[in-house]
Amino acid sequence: MLKTQLAKPAGSVRQILCLGAHCDDIEIGCGGTMLRWLEEQPQTDVYWVVFSSIPGRREEACASAMAFLEKARDKNVVIKEFRDGFLPYVGKEVKDYFEELKRLVSPDIIFTHYRHDLHQDHRLVSELTWNTWRDHLILEYEIPKYDGDFGSPNFFVELDEALCRQKSEYLLKHFPSQRNKHWFSEETFQALLRLRGMECRSSTTYAEAFYSRKIVVA
Repeated sequence: MLKTQLAKPAGSVRQILCLGAHCDDIEIGCGGTMLRWLEEQPQTDVYWVVFSSIPGRREEACASAMAFLEKARDKNVVIKEFRDGFLPYVGKEVKDYFEELKRLVSPDIIFTHYRHDLHQDHRLVSELTWNTWRDHLILEYEIPKYDGDFGSPNFFVELDEALCRQKSEYLLKHFPSQRNKHWFSEETFQALLRLRGMECRSSTTYAEAFYSRKIVVA
């Protein structure tokens, strides 16, 4: 299996943009990768945008983002208040915000939702990500859910067990409103990390997986 180094040489990645439809999406989809990245590359700036929230969940999301981004050089966390489940039906307003965001940030790497995700909010965020940034590395993350929409990812980031545990601990600590959902558990998060680690023959046995449509090697 072809391997490359994450964010090397030092300083090659200056800014990362993380996009999530809902308050815990970014953490579930790429939280472990962000923890590793900022541990190895603390000079990175991160722009972290959540599109849907309500007051209680907004507080959870802010606290969680601060925990995951603790080692970032600079962090800008934006929690929007679009209605959960209705993003496609207010598409104009969401698109307007993407255009605003495009003027504010030109990231080296963007994390967003998987384009074949069966949740309508997730799909819209993915679609508008690609519509907005045409000359950037975009990695699409996955979210476990009832729909059973997992695919075959082609980009893997190895994570050691300590980072995997830290990811799960932060999720359970900062999103108490979600604990009544039977899938929102350490077992679910660890199982997916272990499965993707097996698929890529991770040296640590754990990995987060992403979908990359285009990568240019210069």
